[in-house]
Amino acid sequence: MPGQLFIQEGFNLFVGDDGPNNGKNLQIESVKLPDYEEMTQNFYAGGAVGEIEIGGMGLKPFTLGFKLKGWDEQSMSQFGIGSANMFPYTIYGLIRDKNGNTAQELKVIVRGRMVKVTPDEMKRGDLFGMDFAIKEILHLEHYVNKNEKYYYDWFSTTWRVNGIAQNADDVAILRINSGT
Repeated sequence: MPGQLFIQEGFNLFVGDDGPNNGKNLQIESVKLPDYEEMTQNFYAGGAVGEIEIGGMGLKPFTLGFKLKGWDEQSMSQFGIGSANMFPYTIYGLIRDKNGNTAQELKVIVRGRMVKVTPDEMKRGDLFGMDFAIKEILHLEHYVNKNEKYYYDWFSTTWRVNGIAQNADDVAILRINSGT
């Protein structure tokens, strides 16, 4: 819809699941949602005047990042080399459409592995915080106002945009039972 202007008014992050004790609404400073980016390859044909970058070669890996203030044992416990920990991380955002002043829900769920915990530099008088990185994301759901925008599942080879399978031909030709 043309003329939309969205303001991020608030957000919450649930680490591990959406249990009431796992919400980080009073500690969360920022969340970096995953980038949606295709893999590309440069091609310079022998008789071409220039090089092009060709897309449509699959999706680049997703990464979720967030920063918490304070010392958060529950979040820190999600990290562990060699563990089989693949936890859900759920983000709820309140975005306001200034064209009509309506509140809308943003919801993103990822299931992935915490691969990095970076404590802030310690300085007297500064708030202490930690940055976290989630990679090896095998499942992702992204909703705006309860409408599916993106859906990705590595195990079922599912990739949808606005509820429409983007790789239906691939799945059909390769006889993959994707469940879409």
